[in-house]
Amino acid sequence: MKTSPARRLGRALAVLALLGAGTTAAQLTPAAAATPALQSIVPVPVSVTPAAGVAFPLVSTTKIVTEAGSAPARQVGDYLAGVLRPSTGYALPVSDAPASVPSDSIALLLSGAPASVGAQGYQLVSTASSVTIRAATADGLFAGAQTLRQLLPGSVESPAAQPGPWSIPGATILDYPRFAYRGAMLDVARHFHPVATVKRYLDQLAQYKINALHLHLADDQGWRIQIDSWPRLATYGGSTQVGGGPGGYYTKAQYTDIVNYAASRHITVIPEIDMPGHVNAALASYAELNCNGVAPALRTDTAVGYSSLCISKDITYTFVADVLRELAALTPGPYLHIGGDEAAATSQADYLTFIGKVLPLVAATGKSAVGWHDIAKATLPSSATPQFWGTSTSDAGVSAAASRGSKVILSPANKAYLDMKYNSSTPIGLSWAGYIEVQDAYGWNPGTYLSGVPESAVRGVESPLWTETVVTPADIEYLAFPRVAAHAELGWSPWSTHDWTAFRTRLGAQAPRWTAQSINFYRSAQVPWDTGGVPGTCSAPEWSASQVYTGGNVVSHNGHKWTAKWWTQGEEPGTTGQWGVWTDNGAC
Repeated sequence: MKTSPARRLGRALAVLALLGAGTTAAQLTPAAAATPALQSIVPVPVSVTPAAGVAFPLVSTTKIVTEAGSAPARQVGDYLAGVLRPSTGYALPVSDAPASVPSDSIALLLSGAPASVGAQGYQLVSTASSVTIRAATADGLFAGAQTLRQLLPGSVESPAAQPGPWSIPGATILDYPRFAYRGAMLDVARHFHPVATVKRYLDQLAQYKINALHLHLADDQGWRIQIDSWPRLATYGGSTQVGGGPGGYYTKAQYTDIVNYAASRHITVIPEIDMPGHVNAALASYAELNCNGVAPALRTDTAVGYSSLCISKDITYTFVADVLRELAALTPGPYLHIGGDEAAATSQADYLTFIGKVLPLVAATGKSAVGWHDIAKATLPSSATPQFWGTSTSDAGVSAAASRGSKVILSPANKAYLDMKYNSSTPIGLSWAGYIEVQDAYGWNPGTYLSGVPESAVRGVESPLWTETVVTPADIEYLAFPRVAAHAELGWSPWSTHDWTAFRTRLGAQAPRWTAQSINFYRSAQVPWDTGGVPGTCSAPEWSASQVYTGGNVVSHNGHKWTAKWWTQGEEPGTTGQWGVWTDNGAC
């Protein structure tokens, strides 16, 4: 409701009195004051050394120069220019770097990086005249480019021209990953998601240095990849999805498009065909894959554990070999995922027989096998990777595999599953593994999580997103963000930097960036979301009765610029001289 000027003035004076009494910024405006760029990076780098009073201005004459003669470095330069051009309106031409880095340039170089950056890290040095990213590989340059984006205001992510100005703080950043593998899984079987949706998700994941996309391509409810030797898998088995609807599948050309797009974002695609369970779509497509020779009906429910390939039939292994061969030919990455979970309709003896026969078929394609940790019931070769998805902190099979040299991917369902609800009130997702708020997603150590699996045996962390309730790109984003950023930091940043209080502030600083990208993220009450300094902005439930939002005339407090034009809940921002206290209490 509206308030009188006198009442607004009285409230303003009361708040200014709080300022004078030494009230902290955190007590007053945790979401209003922007976090400095060097303190906003997610995942947090290994080290950041600020250069006080130094900044690099990104202006219309700025150019991008890349390692001379290196096509991979030029590709990273073109990618970075493509990100920055729409919002800045600048040409940002990309060319080979000369012998010395020119002024007014961003340089991407494959020489001179400290040895500690390894194969995926980088060094970023920003001065008043240039920004230089050095790495040993294009993967490292690409990672450095993601950090560079976060040193600019969030509005740089806008698809339309913004006013700027654009300034990069002076600093030296040294950075490299804790784990080589940092993945996300997207289930396209329960609900089919078209190529454009997958590409959008790839763009979002790349920002946080995620380097693997695991695509769950087949399940009881749908088969999503064209297989020439078994065409009905896609045309019939892919014709439905959870709840009915048309389903869909990727042609080989479309799958290749996804793989190539992912590669341009330095992400490796890992395709999964889940077996011997989760195969009703395949059994419905070909009667001969069933032990009784009778094809079951297609299924659109969400039940699990009722289907199985016929372990005793030779045609089963012909089928598996054909599928793996065609999929491997389309997939340049080193892995094929064979699923292996929830095979309740397969006897233990048959399951072990099946895994024993399928692992050599994977090897015959030149790939290494990944499977859900159930596959560790068998004696795995060291080349096989079990992916732990349980809710406990121990598994005898996984620890035995690790002792024999296998690397392990960690995706504990009660920590890493993005399809779990945040709480009982959030609208989509499941809850069988429990609710996962942002702090839960962040608050575990992959290096010590699973008994018998030391950090040296951990390949990395993956964030699976099953799609029983996920229909649209907005649904994907709501469940993934902000939790996938928390998992990205667990995978990238050294454990010595792990700190929830600092992370929640850095995470909150991503809000203007995600808003500019139209990402439908969940505004957890655990995070002090930065509203981007837009007067009148509110996003439930980030405010409380003890917090205020400011805008207008500037006053000084604790070295920060604070404003002193305020307004009450429901009131439009007033003109200069009107005062009020924003006490939304999460009700806007």
